[in-house]
Amino acid sequence: MSSLSPLLALRAGILARLARDPGLAVLMGGSLRLYDEPPRGAAPVYALFGDGEAGDDSVVGARRHRHALTLVVFAKPGSARTALDAAERMAVLLDDADLALAGHALVFLRLTRIASTRDEQTGEARTILAFEAVTEVAA
Repeated sequence: MSSLSPLLALRAGILARLARDPGLAVLMGGSLRLYDEPPRGAAPVYALFGDGEAGDDSVVGARRHRHALTLVVFAKPGSARTALDAAERMAVLLDDADLALAGHALVFLRLTRIASTRDEQTGEARTILAFEAVTEVAA
């Protein structure tokens, strides 16, 4: 049985994949800026791991988990496009990607939705990427 949760393994795989792309780094100001929590005082463009969940999806002979997770990309003030550009690059890198996961195997990772939103109170633009995935506990 794996000691790493399937959701943490998937997040680590996503982080590793995105960190290897120089094009995404350029769109985010020179390096991958993907965080668990909003960084204090950091100016966009940056992204956060949004909502995520993993539930049992086992089949005979395999312990599996079905995941739903989001990435939220925050735009520079006055430019919703900065978030959209970074999000689109993330989508290309992750949709149907073959990620290496610690203690787990990725069965599939699919982009299910991309949405551009604006916070009603602050006017801050952001883009949300929603993914579904299935992982299997490694033997």
